[in-house]
Amino acid sequence: MTNGKIEIVKNSPKYWEFIREVRNHPQVKEGFVQQDYISKESHLIYMEAHGDGYHICLYEGRPAGFVGSVNNDIRVATHPDYMRKGIAKNLIKCISDHYPFSSAKIKIDNQASLRLFESCGFVKKFYLLEIDHNNVS
Repeated sequence: MTNGKIEIVKNSPKYWEFIREVRNHPQVKEGFVQQDYISKESHLIYMEAHGDGYHICLYEGRPAGFVGSVNNDIRVATHPDYMRKGIAKNLIKCISDHYPFSSAKIKIDNQASLRLFESCGFVKKFYLLEIDHNNVS
């Protein structure tokens, strides 16, 4: 899939470290539900098991973002240097074409992701309520 400066390619081992670096980037990490640091070792195991479900966005030939669907759960991120260029929207369209029954878990305070997914045709269906272990008395 290509769109001017944007090209979406199938994931391969040469992009695995890029995915890990973006996922661990402080500006990106805060948007994810799980925010643990991802080690090289654990990421290698994860990519070997799930890497086929991922695609990479190249912007002018450079990796700029990724999207994946694991167990019908969409994971998408754009490197901060490439935000606001249509990358995430193109990635979501790509993954929706490949995995039409996938959905996204979005933190309630992540308004940017909520707007992004809604602009791609997704609608809110559920609220997931958990105990806030930091504020339990």
